[in-house]
Formats: sequence, C-alpha cells, structure tokens
Amino acid sequence: MAIADMLYPDNVKAPLEKTEKNDIILELLTLLYDSGRISDLDKAFRAIRQREDQGSTGLGEGIAVPHAKTDLVSSLTLALGVAPQGVDFDSLDGKPTRVFFLLLAPPDQSGPHVEALSEVAKISRSASFMRLLSSARSPEEVLDLFRD
Repeated sequence: MAIADMLYPDNVKAPLEKTEKNDIILELLTLLYDSGRISDLDKAFRAIRQREDQGSTGLGEGIAVPHAKTDLVSSLTLALGVAPQGVDFDSLDGKPTRVFFLLLAPPDQSGPHVEALSEVAKISRSASFMRLLSSARSPEEVLDLFRD
C-alpha cells in the first residue's frame, strides 16, 4: 500500500505543535488514538520508545520514521507530521527534522512495514518534494502534495 493511500486529514498534522522528541511522538500517536486507529495511547508510546531506545529513527536529511510493531493495529498504520521550523530528533546527521512518518505495524506483517520504509526512503530522495513537504502548513497541503 502506498503512503498516499494511507493519508487522511485526521492522521496528518501540519504544522506540528510540539518541539521535543517524545512530545512529537505523542502528538502523532494522539492523531491515531483520536481517529480510532489505536485504542491504547500509552502502550503505543511505549512500543515506539522501546524502538527509539535501540537507536534513533531520525534518518537525516530532515526525515524521521519513528516506528514499532504492536498488536494494537491489525494492518500498517501511519501518522504524518510536519515541523517547518525543524526540531532536534537525534538524527543521524545531527540536522533538524522536519517531516515525521510514524508507522505502527502488526508483529506478524513484516512485508507492508518494510515496503512503507522503502517508500519513505524513495520519497526522501526527491529534494524538491521534501522541500515542498517540509514547508506544508496544513494537512490539506500535505495531502495535495501526495496526490500530485
């Protein structure tokens, strides 16, 4: 499933309000909780933090992909956030992160999870798309970029 097919106005936040790593993770998870995609905010946060403790998912070039496998979801689930000002997310390149793809996947479904991570990597190679995405000021702008 393409990332564009997983995006809806209720799982995209642009701009993000928070500026700290854990707060951003919680802000994105709250989108999923409020939209009924996950039922336990604390358990989801712990799963993401456990993965983050193994190594930062701040990939560099302004992108982070906090992710985890959890039984809270029955299929790959996404929340996307944009922080135009950039925030410190412990990225591998030490630069501010502007675009966050938070992914939750069921423990028994590695294929879609890996495909989504691959698609994020592909998206990140387009400098012009990333510039447009990182400057998006509304969920609608984000959705329009992915639809185009």
